[in-house]
Amino acid sequence: VQLQASGGGSVQAGGSLRLSCAGSGRSFRANAMGWFRQVPGKEREFVASIGWGGPPAYYADSVKGRFTISRDIRANTVYLQMNSLIPNDTAIYYCAGRGSAAIARDARAFEYWGQGTQVTVSS
Repeated sequence: VQLQASGGGSVQAGGSLRLSCAGSGRSFRANAMGWFRQVPGKEREFVASIGWGGPPAYYADSVKGRFTISRDIRANTVYLQMNSLIPNDTAIYYCAGRGSAAIARDARAFEYWGQGTQVTVSS
């Protein structure tokens, strides 16, 4: 079972990026999915999560109104559209999958993790 995250990069403040997370080895269509981020020396931080059926979704207050999580069930892929990026968004972003359909915010509730993709926002 693998989750492969991609789409990270370097952008200037105010720019946009779209992260993708493709699942393989099993279908995640019946599972809640999420995105987390981590800065070296800090704990992994919740960003957004979505249930098996799509919206509604949960968002961290720091990204609400700027980020949008979505999923393509047939493609076994979850996305994170990030707009109006700010330097504080700089982190390694991880996608994660739950073993159940219930949406969650706690990283401990997610059993499957991708390798992470770096997002760097410069001022």
